[in-house]
Amino acid sequence: MTTHPNDLEISRFLAVPRAKVWRAWSDPALLAQWWCPKPWTTEVRGFDLRPGGVFHTIMRGPNPGEISGGDDDAGIFLEVVPMERIVFTSALAPGWRPVASWLVMTAVLTMADEGDGTRYTALCMHKDKADADKHAEMGFEHGWGVAIAQLEDLAKGL
Repeated sequence: MTTHPNDLEISRFLAVPRAKVWRAWSDPALLAQWWCPKPWTTEVRGFDLRPGGVFHTIMRGPNPGEISGGDDDAGIFLEVVPMERIVFTSALAPGWRPVASWLVMTAVLTMADEGDGTRYTALCMHKDKADADKHAEMGFEHGWGVAIAQLEDLAKGL
């Protein structure tokens, strides 16, 4: 677990091989199926899995008007190590342009073999403790936990 006050972290054992977890993460059509807790849905507007490549999702709630992210809320991938690590940020837009996102964070996702499955860890680093607290109050632990369980369920069927 992280000890930095600006960070939130969640780690789960997934009873599925790492190759299937990677596939569910690296295919935008599959990512859209697990990225946010149901009944919310995800629209993948941009997905170029390489450093500097766009990462843009819009999440819609079951009630009209509920939305997370928007047309101008695209981030980018910073690092991609196939089958091991994905790093993305909302602090930079395509072209490496700084942006003022509604929630500035950098996420470091790691996947490692563990027994018959995968250790999946998501570390979200925020610019300050206030943003980390805001993300926690929005339901980071529950929301990301549900999404990870959905990732696991989807990957099991691949």
